[in-house]
Formats: sequence, structure tokens, C-alpha cells
Amino acid sequence: MDAAVLAALARWPDVPAVYGWLGLTARGAWLLRDERIGNAALREFIGRNYACDERGAWFFQNGPQRVFVRLEATPWIYRLGLAATLATHTGALPGEVREAAILDDGRFVLGTDLGCGLVDDRDAADFVHLLTDPEGLPLSEPGLERWLDGRDEVFLDPGRLGTGGTPLRVARLRAADLPARYGFVRAPAP
Repeated sequence: MDAAVLAALARWPDVPAVYGWLGLTARGAWLLRDERIGNAALREFIGRNYACDERGAWFFQNGPQRVFVRLEATPWIYRLGLAATLATHTGALPGEVREAAILDDGRFVLGTDLGCGLVDDRDAADFVHLLTDPEGLPLSEPGLERWLDGRDEVFLDPGRLGTGGTPLRVARLRAADLPARYGFVRAPAP
């Protein structure tokens, strides 16, 4: 967190938290009262001071005040950068991919050392190109169809994302199960 934020916390430790004002979309956009935040400096400030409490509720530490975040999907939104490197919507770089899954709604999710995150849907086609068959070969179109039909397994080599980790079988998960599985709260309340 920013030094000014930490200093404000020390100076005013008991400022009431705010709920229902800040949101995070499934594409990693910050919303303030359901309006997209356009100011780049403000988005970066929120990203630098974004954290999670012991309940799994994510918040932005705005000086001495916690502003809890309503999550449309997951706490992190992962994006593929140049050469398929992986970064979060805040610019944080995960060090290790531990899990990969396709959700029942067709979106991809990753579990990393930072936590659970949805792969930005705009990167889904590029993400599919990183998947391999059980022999580690690039996934062919018929192989993709067999996997989508549930007849085959596919794998993700985290090294192809610029992170550590061993090749992972891409699991199948229900989107509704993500908060319980990964320990986060989509709509924090007091």
C-alpha cells in the first residue's frame, strides 16, 4: 500500500467502512456508483491499495477508510500481455499458476499465488491457443471440440504464461461455486 495510506491508517484507525459504492467488472474496470472510473491516476491508486480482509472481502484502502468492492466475477481479472505474459487488472504479476479451469458459462478462471481470477473474455481466444493435448502438443480444432464435448482433457503449461508451475489439467467448475472454493465474497456487507 502507498505510504500516505499507511500513515492515514495510523493516524485515524477507526474510520467507518464504506459498502456498495465501488465495483469491479468481469473485464477489470473499476466502477464508482455503477459508473466506470475514467481517471487513470485514480484507477492506479485503487489498484495499488487493493487488498482482502480475513472474511475474503476485497477492498480499496482509501486513506484511513476501507471501501469494500462488489465483484461482478472474481477478485482478480487476468489479462494476457505481449508474448502471452499474465498480469492482473491492477498490473500485479502472479508468480505461479496453480489451477486452471473452464466455467460452466464458457469463461476461463485461474488460481494463482495472488488468488482466483477470471481470464478477461477479450483474451479467451489467445488463452485457448495456450492449451495443449495430453501429450503437450498444441490443441487442434478437433481436440478442442472433443474437450468442449467432455470427451478429452486439455492442459495448460504455466511456463507459457511467463509464470512458474507445472502443467495443469484444465478442470471444469461452476461459476456459482467460485466464492466458496476460493474464499472470496462477491458482495461484502457490514
